[in-house]
Amino acid sequence: MNCPVVLITGAARRIGAEIAKTFHREGFDVALHYNRSAEDASALAQALNSQRKNSAATFQAELTDVSAIKAMTKGVFQWRNKLNVLINNASSFYPTELGSANEEQWDDLMGSNLKGPYFLCQAVAQKLRVSSGSIISIADIYAKNPLKGYSIYCIAKAGNIMLTKSLAKELAPEVRVNGIAPGVILWPNTDDQMSETTKHKVIDSVPLGRTGSPADIAKLALFLATTASYTTGQVIAVDGGSSLT
Repeated sequence: MNCPVVLITGAARRIGAEIAKTFHREGFDVALHYNRSAEDASALAQALNSQRKNSAATFQAELTDVSAIKAMTKGVFQWRNKLNVLINNASSFYPTELGSANEEQWDDLMGSNLKGPYFLCQAVAQKLRVSSGSIISIADIYAKNPLKGYSIYCIAKAGNIMLTKSLAKELAPEVRVNGIAPGVILWPNTDDQMSETTKHKVIDSVPLGRTGSPADIAKLALFLATTASYTTGQVIAVDGGSSLT
């Protein structure tokens, strides 16, 4: 099988699922990582395999657990003995007020947004060197301009940006490493009670006056992975201009 292979973390739903569909349409075989969304991951893999036989498979791992990361990547390499692209998309996101934040929240947010991506990069680096591949990590505009009440998340995403820049140097020249910093793309699934008034206020602060879409992120990820051959160590904001304000 000569198709390039992409491993996408948090691929079962939302932006991760859109990235998976986009890469699959471009001829990639897709390794779909999930943690708890087994049903969604399975449904997505089935849909992709109905379009092209044996072109997608699911792999479970808790990304805060390094041993689980190693076991997952071993499974991916048993499925396809190569890797062309790693996309670190999985992320925990929820508020942590300083007065009430706890160690469990710290470990979870740091684990999913920084520790997991780092050790996953470590686990797949050699395969990516062989393929002259690339790594793309999904950061956040709040890594540079923090969101009040979300300090741990913002700290973790700031580390995620430095991970991108550090590994771009360490893995060069064989592997390119870039990041994407989304703005308002999807409303948080952890905040079902967000009022329409609040949503309108958020949109009003965006220079382009609207939300983006998962496709905006997926198309840029595909560009960085397949076309941007002289780009590494960059984190590109996809935020409708929000980072200008």
